[in-house]
Order: sequence, then structure tokens, then C-alpha cells
Amino acid sequence: MEKKRILLSWSGGKDSAWALHLLRDHPEYEVVGLLTTVNQHFGRVAMHGFREELLDLQGKAAGLPLWKVPLPWPCSNEIYEGLMAEVCQRAVAEGLHGIAFGDLFLEDIRTYRVEKMAATGLEPIFPCWLIPTDELAHSMIAAGIRAHLVCVDPRKMDRKFAGRVFDAELLAELPETVDPCGERGEFHTFVSGGPMFSGSIDVSPGEVVERDSFIYADLNPITSTTHS
Repeated sequence: MEKKRILLSWSGGKDSAWALHLLRDHPEYEVVGLLTTVNQHFGRVAMHGFREELLDLQGKAAGLPLWKVPLPWPCSNEIYEGLMAEVCQRAVAEGLHGIAFGDLFLEDIRTYRVEKMAATGLEPIFPCWLIPTDELAHSMIAAGIRAHLVCVDPRKMDRKFAGRVFDAELLAELPETVDPCGERGEFHTFVSGGPMFSGSIDVSPGEVVERDSFIYADLNPITSTTHS
């Protein structure tokens, strides 16, 4: 049976990376592109805040084309939804079946996505949905995912976690109020290696800054993707 060609909403973090990992083993779907929003003003991936250059390296490591959606800054929700509607139109025109998301358990986010895609003709797909996040976090680490915390909400957790590697030691130190996968926005990550990549992306820690009430830990690319 021919697989259904889909896009994956790609934040560059561990959840979207794990979604790619799961989808590549899925008998029904074939991921043919990574859909990412990029802040034009800063040249960084929206929300997570890492450099666009690192995003490009992720695309090469995943062996997939990037569907970049350039966002103005500031960007209203109306502008954002208009740009995403254009992406959906392009996807339909290119014969794609749907768009997958790495959402874990937030019902309001899932409902929003389903409602916005209802009239597009595209199927919303949630390969990671309702996997217990404690189990999921440890599965990611055991599978070889390497990620850094690039954005931390200091209202929900200590800013000292910004820049840390997402590993078992970090999970053990997280407060009980923080979801192990940061699904409530406690933190966001950048993935530099894992089973969904052909090789690793070497990064070095950069400046840690506070911007718009969040703590961002910059990462600098050292080399291009190293293939194994």
C-alpha cells in the first residue's frame, strides 16, 4: 500500500524529533517535509529561539526539506493564521495528505489544530498523543536523543536549567511541578542528535539572555552534520 505523504510540524525540539522517529516506523505515513516557523527579524526558530543555521543542519541530518514559514516581528495571531493557511493550500496543491504534530496531552492545543485544519482537506496527526510524559522522556534519552534546553520559563522553573543537556540527571532534578517533557511550556529544547538523524550536530554553549520574560540559552554550531 502506498503511504500517505505528510508534513511534520517541526519546532526543532525533542517532541517533534520523537514524532519523526515514530512516523518513520508507521505503516501508513511518509514524512516528506518539516514545517517550521522562523522569526524573520532575528533569524531564529519561533518560540524555541535557536539559530536558523541550526535548523538548516537539522533538515540535512533528517534528510528532509524544510518548509519555512517566515514570520514578521511582531506577529499577530491573524497574520500567523493567514500564513499557515497559505502553507495548507500549498500542501494540498502538492498532493499531501496531512500534517503531523508532536503534541503530547494539551487538549486545547489539539482542539485548536483540529479546528483550523478542518476546512483544509488535510488530516491532523498526533503520533505522540497521550504517551505518559515521564515514560516518554526516559524513552527519548534511552533511544539516544541528545537535546539542550534552549528556552526556560523562569516563572515555572529555575533559570539555571537553561542550556542544560536533556538527560536523566536533569530529569531527576526537575521540580515535581514541572512536566518531564516541558509540555506546559516550562522549557523548550533543541535536538542535536538521535535515531531520526543520520548523524549528530556539534554545538557549543553561547550567551544566556532574558528576553520577553523567558530565559534563552544560545547554541553555536561547531561543524556541519557529522555522518556515521
